[in-house]
Amino acid sequence: MPQDRIEPIAPGPFEANWASLKSQYRPPDWFRDAKFGIWAHWGPQCQPEAGDWYARHIYMQGHWQSDVHRKTYGHPADAGFIDVIGDWKAENWNPDDLLDLYVKAGAKYFVAMANHHDNFDNYASRWHGWNATRMGPMRDIVGIWAEKARARGLKFGVSNHGAHVWHWWQTAYGYDPEGERAGERYDASTLTRQDGAGTFWEGLDPQDLYGGPIMPLPGGITDAKAAEQWHEAHDGVWDEAPPETNPAFVDSWYRRCKDLVDSYRPDLLYFDNHDLPLGQAGLDMAAHFYNASLGWHGGRMDVVLNTKLLPSERAGALVEDVERGFRSDIVPQPWQTDTCIGDWHYRRDLYENKRYKTAASVIHRLCDVVSKNGNLLLSVPIRGDGSIDSEERRIVEEIGDWTARHGEAIFGSRPWRISGEGPTALPEGLFGESAARPFTGDDVRYTTRGGMLYATTLGPKTGELCLAALATGTATGAGQLERVEVVGSEAALDFRQDHSGLHLAIPDRAGHSFGAVLRITGRGLV
Repeated sequence: MPQDRIEPIAPGPFEANWASLKSQYRPPDWFRDAKFGIWAHWGPQCQPEAGDWYARHIYMQGHWQSDVHRKTYGHPADAGFIDVIGDWKAENWNPDDLLDLYVKAGAKYFVAMANHHDNFDNYASRWHGWNATRMGPMRDIVGIWAEKARARGLKFGVSNHGAHVWHWWQTAYGYDPEGERAGERYDASTLTRQDGAGTFWEGLDPQDLYGGPIMPLPGGITDAKAAEQWHEAHDGVWDEAPPETNPAFVDSWYRRCKDLVDSYRPDLLYFDNHDLPLGQAGLDMAAHFYNASLGWHGGRMDVVLNTKLLPSERAGALVEDVERGFRSDIVPQPWQTDTCIGDWHYRRDLYENKRYKTAASVIHRLCDVVSKNGNLLLSVPIRGDGSIDSEERRIVEEIGDWTARHGEAIFGSRPWRISGEGPTALPEGLFGESAARPFTGDDVRYTTRGGMLYATTLGPKTGELCLAALATGTATGAGQLERVEVVGSEAALDFRQDHSGLHLAIPDRAGHSFGAVLRITGRGLV
């Protein structure tokens, strides 16, 4: 049963249980049509330009990010993540420029990170003083993103990663196991409200940022590897349950998330969680979000709630997200994958060494995901100063060049009878990118829109092509073909259909360097 909370859930038909969420929720058409969103996974951890999870890793002796921090700021007993927050000014942030770029890339929705596991709120938080309106940029980051995104016709979302603060931050209560300062606790263990006098965080309690010493590294460990193993076994566990020893944390998370939802009325709420976070609190928030949205939209369900690893018996209660992963085939419920062209938090050496995902690989991923009833949410890492680098801009512009010409095969489309064909097998589920092989010009993905069938090759393709799915005498090949053309070219292609497939030749320069998109017209094809 829902708990009595200081901030009650909005009244409405949704109750805070799985049966109610599943029986009543339906994904809105805008999400099914959108297909492509861009995410600003941006906060103070981007300031050092040293990659993801910087705030946690600076407190782990021997980790490369800890070495970066010590060279830049000093020993974490003297200068911790609070000092990074003080450096973050977002002085070159131009949201109008970035959002114009993302619209040209074809994005139909935009998601802003509201907070990360570092427990810093990027919005005008009523319940948490450690926020971007009081320090750092001194601006309502989420509010500005929301206003400007909606002015461009984009749906607006927020991502909340705060449910893991209580264990993720415990490294800040540790110490160096080895070296000159062995055993000296880091700043989270020593700082108090009084230490903020005369600083940018005057009047705030550092324990409200770091979460409190719920399971600090025990004393007496004298080996850095042993300390790392302890953290992995204890505070490094990806735990979705409420912390038994800190019930106040759950109440704080709920109040802050409800404040976020009520203040900005997001079209999409992304939880960086497996299933819903923090037990009943997560269910209460889901019911509140759904009920509140009905009030915002005149009784129409028009919002999306994302979590990951949703058990099959709960399918349909929300829109499942498959982080940096794949589906092997079409699934009946709309879904989303999120990925990043680099690290989630900006990492400069990826730019310097040209190790970003290419625009071609992003487009191929988009085509694969859409053919399987999914959406792609792409993170473009933002530097601490609020800008993106020249490589990122080039990649986003190349994505836009493709979508401007071939977007009819993507936006507003639906899956066909099968998702596609070709030699490249994909791993099923989360975090499969490192194991996946690149797509080829012989990999094809199918979509439908407006009575048309589209076939897209996931790599450059000219010359002979056979689409086996359109073989005569097969269930997928049912229908009568009338015309085949390359999108972007007015000329019809000669084709031949037989028991082995649809045979045609793609002329040189008729396609795109990322691959060819065919528009297939006929009767009974879709």
